[in-house]
Amino acid sequence: MADCYLCGKRAVFRTEDGPLCAEHFSKWYENGVANAISRYSMVNPGDRICVGFSGGKDSTVLLAALCRLNLDCELVAVTVDEGIGGYRDDTILAAKDTALRLGVEHRIVSFKDICGKTLDELLANSPQAACSVCGTLRRRALNAAAREIDADSIATGHCLDDESQSVVMNYLRGDVTRATASFNSNSGDLFIRRIKPLCRSTERATVAYGLCNNLLVPLPECPYTRYALRKDVRTWLGKLEYEKPGTLIRIADGQEELLSKMPKAEGEKKILGRCEKCGEPTSNKLCAACQQLERLM
Repeated sequence: MADCYLCGKRAVFRTEDGPLCAEHFSKWYENGVANAISRYSMVNPGDRICVGFSGGKDSTVLLAALCRLNLDCELVAVTVDEGIGGYRDDTILAAKDTALRLGVEHRIVSFKDICGKTLDELLANSPQAACSVCGTLRRRALNAAAREIDADSIATGHCLDDESQSVVMNYLRGDVTRATASFNSNSGDLFIRRIKPLCRSTERATVAYGLCNNLLVPLPECPYTRYALRKDVRTWLGKLEYEKPGTLIRIADGQEELLSKMPKAEGEKKILGRCEKCGEPTSNKLCAACQQLERLM
């Protein structure tokens, strides 16, 4: 690696502008996060932000970067304990330590408290459904926690890699509604707004930032990852990005441009109601989380 083109110190990361040392790279990364927040109007003065904080690399960098940007807002870190043996206990300990060091209020909500069983117990007979079940229940847990703290938004650590993977996954699944955002409903009035400050930061840069700032510790991988479609898409896109740099940003920017040119959804607006069991917004009698719990319990 060459020397930092700004100060001559040993470089740790090569950006499109040139190699940077740890100090200048950290500032470059934080500026990128700040630009994404501004570009998509993610934060307003005085906002109370619920930060989805698993304790893993992306959410740890997210929380640290938001703290260092000195935004005029209040941060509350929320960790969802799904109850995954040999995995979640370690990440919760890491999350507690990081939140304490950053001086951020930290709350933990668990599947056990919400639905009476851990994820391991719910998936005893159908582990292949892990990612679908976990994602649905985790979203509900975060929504409930955000409402409890009266949050204005929920921040998640999805980076550019995640955003590009999601675009590809929507097409692979034939999910035209998500791929084209062709829906017209009152969901924006019922759900707490989600923001993704790392949406234009690559996973590679995110990990580098975490290492440069001593934020990361070795953690186990979720045992259910092997069942995820995202794992295969991540591997494929990672190979493409290595061979053809810029693939990820072209996917994300291309999707954004496509959506900007799509006609707004027409027709009667679909009015969401409330789940008969939990009160979460839904277009059915039961929300997706309660429907899954009925099948699994």
